[in-house]
Amino acid sequence: MCPYATDVVRDLQDAGYEAYIVGGSVRDLLLGKIPKDYDVATSATPEEVQEVFPRCRLIGRRFRLAHVRKGGVLIEVATFRGQPTAGNEREKLNGRILRDNVFGSVEEDAIRRDFTINALFLDPVSGDIRDYVDGYKDLEERRLRLIGDPETRYREDAVRLLRAARFVAKLGVEPDQETAAPTRKLAS
Repeated sequence: MCPYATDVVRDLQDAGYEAYIVGGSVRDLLLGKIPKDYDVATSATPEEVQEVFPRCRLIGRRFRLAHVRKGGVLIEVATFRGQPTAGNEREKLNGRILRDNVFGSVEEDAIRRDFTINALFLDPVSGDIRDYVDGYKDLEERRLRLIGDPETRYREDAVRLLRAARFVAKLGVEPDQETAAPTRKLAS
């Protein structure tokens, strides 16, 4: 566990916000691997993160993130994302999301993530893991499963096709039937 990521979570919690280590770093820790980086998700907006960490750097246009440096380590801090609303812009040809800067709850953020095994939230202070999409079970069973309708999710972001292939090779997981079904059709 990265003590600096834990410090970022603790500092945000001490300031009154929800905060967790999230995504691939949680997945890797549960698999006994060393994460390449640590991401934090929080209820704090980017500007509120900046109030807690005045030297952090806010980046991004489509969705703002905070880069917090602790002990020379860069921790990316993102506000929980919510569900896109009718006012969000989508590319009409293939459904790719162009703008979706909508804040939400931890539960909504989990549903917005791509694969269940990347939607695990770890509170390093308490040791609790929050799992809203059965990602822990999928990880135990070495199953790769997209959250939501697979064809829709691949069309939103075609890089997910490559991520699926990488996870199969790197983590030894196998896609479930629904996750695998549209890959040939959408490969081009």
